[in-house]
Amino acid sequence: MTLPLWLIPALPLAGFLLNGLVALLNGWRRAAKTTAEWRAANPDDHGHDDHAHGHDDHAGADHGHDAHGHGPSGPFLPYGERLFHGVVGVLSVGLAAVVAFANLVPYVLGSLATEGGLAPVIQTAYRWMAAGHVTVDLAFRLDALSAMMIAFVTFVGLLIHVYSVGYLQDEEGYGRYFAYLNLFMFAMLTLVLANSLPVLFIGWEGVGLCSYLLIGYYYEKDFAHAAGKKAFVTNRIGDFGMVLGIFGILALFGTTDFSFVDLAKQGAMNGHAPLGVYAVCLLLFLGAVGKSAQVPLYVWLPDAMAGPTPVSALIHAATMVTAGVYLVARCSAVFVLAPDAMTLVAWIGALTAVLAATIGLAQNDIKKVLAYSTVSQLGYMFLACGVGAFGAGMFHVFTHAFFKACLFLGSGSVIMAMHHEQDMRAMGGLGKRIPKTFLTMMFATVAIAGIPPLAGFFSKDQILGAAFGAGHPVLFAVGLFTAGMTAFYMFRLARMTFYGEFRGPKGAEAHVHESPATMTVPLVVLAFFSVVAGFLGVPEVLGGKNRFIEFLAPSLAVAHPHHVTHLTEWILMGLSVAVATAGIVLAWRWYGQRGATAEVPSAPANAFYLKSGLLGRLVENRWFVDEGIEAGVLAPFRKIGTFLWRGFDSLVIDGVINASAFLVELTGDLFRFFTTGNVRNYALSFTLGVLAFAFYVFLR
Repeated sequence: MTLPLWLIPALPLAGFLLNGLVALLNGWRRAAKTTAEWRAANPDDHGHDDHAHGHDDHAGADHGHDAHGHGPSGPFLPYGERLFHGVVGVLSVGLAAVVAFANLVPYVLGSLATEGGLAPVIQTAYRWMAAGHVTVDLAFRLDALSAMMIAFVTFVGLLIHVYSVGYLQDEEGYGRYFAYLNLFMFAMLTLVLANSLPVLFIGWEGVGLCSYLLIGYYYEKDFAHAAGKKAFVTNRIGDFGMVLGIFGILALFGTTDFSFVDLAKQGAMNGHAPLGVYAVCLLLFLGAVGKSAQVPLYVWLPDAMAGPTPVSALIHAATMVTAGVYLVARCSAVFVLAPDAMTLVAWIGALTAVLAATIGLAQNDIKKVLAYSTVSQLGYMFLACGVGAFGAGMFHVFTHAFFKACLFLGSGSVIMAMHHEQDMRAMGGLGKRIPKTFLTMMFATVAIAGIPPLAGFFSKDQILGAAFGAGHPVLFAVGLFTAGMTAFYMFRLARMTFYGEFRGPKGAEAHVHESPATMTVPLVVLAFFSVVAGFLGVPEVLGGKNRFIEFLAPSLAVAHPHHVTHLTEWILMGLSVAVATAGIVLAWRWYGQRGATAEVPSAPANAFYLKSGLLGRLVENRWFVDEGIEAGVLAPFRKIGTFLWRGFDSLVIDGVINASAFLVELTGDLFRFFTTGNVRNYALSFTLGVLAFAFYVFLR
């Protein structure tokens, strides 16, 4: 018997409420104490300005990521408070993971032992709304796709919570951070367990809210709250399409629960679709483009680095950005009815993959390299879905969660060891100083580069093979080129960070230290899964049965077969490994050489940059995409808004209202002369009025 599915998101929600309430109460208590101490020290001065100044002095220590990373030099909160918030935050997610695995383990084993898999488990909490023949229940669904998602969301999310205990232990906002992190887990688990699009949309908007809160965690910093606002506003564009897409699904199938997937499968093989299906697919994909940071709405994700590093890991590996790929996979039966829409999905994914990879080549901030890497890998996932290989795309979602979480958390360990320095040009030779971080990040780096037999090799090569087998040689070539760039910029990161000579400030190397066990243990676990997770989907050509994709098959549509001969598969795999190896060798030869400095960490790379001309400048400046959006979209809208405000609103609307008020006032002023209070004047006015009326009647 399965445990209630609603418990899985409910437990992190309880953690959010408990952590948030305690953080608020303790914050109010400390504020009251601070105010009382100030008043005791300033008995004769109760002016508002001076009081505000006194409060600013108390808060004068900069706790932002930009200056000190984690606040003051010592713990800001008492040990008991930090222990409470850490235990509640980790325990709530840990219990959710226990409930999740208690449900999914028997379901997975039963599905693998049953031909065609087990039927979905659907549990209804209550009737949410009903209108005519349309009903929406708050119901949760456990099938192959949701089982896969909650497996890594809860597991990786738990490791990130454990890591956060050590990484943010000196933070002033420790309780607020864990409250937001718990809320993030609640939203994502609601999203992946939902049995209908409206319930999914609750989680969809929830992760958008939490990303805003956590990216802007250091809200006193301009760059942080600007990045949070950018993420929130950009995602609203996609969410507009998502809402319209939900209404479109309702119009097409008469329901918004996922029974519409079965209805769509009944017509999945006719190869034709009415215009409405194309429109719905494009609208849903617009929502996915915003949430999963695809061209042109990817610009928010690199700026999401403004939040604490564990937040970056959670967003990039286990939550938010995977939601768009999940949505396309969940609605795959509808997408296969619109082949042209799927082609657009594939090309957007390919364009995003190669564009972000080129930008990653020139980034020097260690987290920015990983951010553009995430955008590029998400493009791979959409490329897979666009060519009909939904299973391969979701397999890459699964493997990517482990090595990308390991890389981000490892970068956080590096940043902490470097006392919050993020520029790789000021690093070098750290491998011997932080060996655990070094080894775990190297495993994850090899995995994302696609080197066998680590996890990234299996999932990436299945995507490339599917693109080739589906008759898209250009998409295959783009994916192959991107794989080479991925290997290059990831080993560039490793070489500049861990090898060669230290390029930071003089004497700083002596203070570099390994992170505590709360941070290194999650890294070891994630590195382990970065190595072994791919063995769940070993293809037949390598002697496996690809049990992962076989397990997911009942939840996904089949667009068309992607069969290639075993010889072709061997050639494709050899080609991808050769390209990745070439990228690794080039990065290894260019970076980490003796004599490198912070200004010129690689003489060969610098010489290549000087010869690259305009192309090099474009890559270095991220293709001026942000500047183009500012000039082509935001600036015109600001001008339109200013015109509507100062021109139309102030002159026309306010002018009409003010003119009518002036006329009323003028009329009152005129009639005021006749209001004298003298009875004889009123009698005269009455008599003149009667005479005028009589004259009018006489003339008629």
